[in-house]
Amino acid sequence: MSKNTAQAYMNWQDREERDRILMEQLPQVRYLARRIHERLPRHVPLEDMIHAGVIGLIDALNKFDRSKHVQFGSYAKFRIRGAILDSLREMDWGPRELRRKARRVEEAQRKLSLALSRAPTELELAKEMGLELREFQQLLIELDGLEVGSLHVESPWNGRDEDLCDYLPNAPEDTPFFRCMRSEMKELLAKAIADLPEKEQQVLALYYFEELTMKEVGAVLGIGESRVSQIHSLAVVRLRARFEELMSAAKPAQAAKAGG
Repeated sequence: MSKNTAQAYMNWQDREERDRILMEQLPQVRYLARRIHERLPRHVPLEDMIHAGVIGLIDALNKFDRSKHVQFGSYAKFRIRGAILDSLREMDWGPRELRRKARRVEEAQRKLSLALSRAPTELELAKEMGLELREFQQLLIELDGLEVGSLHVESPWNGRDEDLCDYLPNAPEDTPFFRCMRSEMKELLAKAIADLPEKEQQVLALYYFEELTMKEVGAVLGIGESRVSQIHSLAVVRLRARFEELMSAAKPAQAAKAGG
């Protein structure tokens, strides 16, 4: 028996308890799958995402260590979400042309933010890309589904893929946006979000902290669901671009620490 298998056996010796935990967490699987699915094209099957989430839940149950004194539900949520996003990446459901347009938006965002020393407006970005404002906003709606799970960046310290969602605080009382964060990744994320326009910060807070749907976020802010989708998409583009800039600047400092 491997060490991991033995640990899993020690954690869940009672099969009835294991089955009870699985059944208890199934609603969370469905909730997370539907939450991600709402921003995807209709041709992406919800049932496939639920299946991937169940696999993530079982993996969480096998790897959970009770001695860590962490709530299983919180740990399972992380594993379920990761399994669903991994399944989407394997599908490669995003059209290549749409991915190309996403890269153009990111390039325009970087170019203008550097030139203006501030976050460019949607109108400025549209002009930079040679689009009418309404065309640019329609593109943002299309890109919002593409951005699912794309808050991924390369860590400046170990070169591994990092999901910025893992560094979001778990409770609303940690706001306004990430005071007293402990890790350097969280500190960089705090700086990146602080540079976002206020409306984009509000959308991220409601969507990620309060876990509202796009429709519910719109109701809170008094705007339409499609407008929430536009704001969210642009916020993700800005956040990832700014975070990568901050990480690039952090690399020399980290190298100096390692050398010292």
